[in-house]
Amino acid sequence: MSDTKKQALSLGGVVVATALPYSENASAPGGLAVDYDRYAEHCRWLVENGCHGVGPNGSLGEYSSLTDDERRKVAQTAIEAVGDSGIVVVGVHGAGSHQAKHWAEVAAEDGADGLLCLPPTMYRANRGEVLAHFEAVASVGLPVMVYNNPIDTKVDLTPDLVAEIARIDNVVAIKEFSGDVRRVLEIKEQAPGLEVISGADDVVLESLLMGATGWFAGFPNVFPAESARLYDLAVAGELEAARALYEPLVAAFRWDSRTEFVQAIKLGMEQVGRYGGPCRPPRGPLTPQMREQIQADMSRAIAALEKQSA
Repeated sequence: MSDTKKQALSLGGVVVATALPYSENASAPGGLAVDYDRYAEHCRWLVENGCHGVGPNGSLGEYSSLTDDERRKVAQTAIEAVGDSGIVVVGVHGAGSHQAKHWAEVAAEDGADGLLCLPPTMYRANRGEVLAHFEAVASVGLPVMVYNNPIDTKVDLTPDLVAEIARIDNVVAIKEFSGDVRRVLEIKEQAPGLEVISGADDVVLESLLMGATGWFAGFPNVFPAESARLYDLAVAGELEAARALYEPLVAAFRWDSRTEFVQAIKLGMEQVGRYGGPCRPPRGPLTPQMREQIQADMSRAIAALEKQSA
């Protein structure tokens, strides 16, 4: 294993929640087949542009719309594509602990570096059930990043609950997506040693300045090199330069926290000359008004970056 990979195994840095490309195929689910070759190229491109790793099979990767065979092959594709150049943190979300543990075991077999795991999906689990869920996943032995997304799961991993979860062996980090940057310090106080990872793009600078050690990100699918630079500036405490880079991007970044975030990020990819493409159901096309707003927000971000680079 290379020195770069060893240094990255903290699960910190910029890990990109990868968007998943499809090609039209009438016989595939939803009329769309996963384009594994294009996905492999995208994973390599992200790491080559300075990101620390990739996260297949997250919400942005539309894991819940995949067949079991597709879901495993997506993770395998990312692992093979990245190799020793970065880390791969595989999403193992499941409705119950038995499903999540199964995906954790599969990820371990396939060579993942770490796991990203929501509380039970589709069920508002109580405190004991949440702890049991993460205990089952962590028992597989890979480093686990728990994922707090109370908007979608209806389960809020509050700092006091996070402190309990952090006592589980192999739980090393939390992806914090509540949008409340006050939690960064509160989690660090109650669960010292647990890495706090910013999960929402539109509060990433605030989170990093308060002590977050990573960014599990959506819009680096669009701006990988610029996102890696933003992360480096923030952790180095270069606030003036970080703000100058961040502020023109925030309007676009806010789409990461909206219902249509997958479609928005794929559209953003198209605007910078990458392939975004369609989404499988239940995600449908953007309304004309949303499409126009995303394009406007992205255009301002692109223009600002071009001006800065000039």
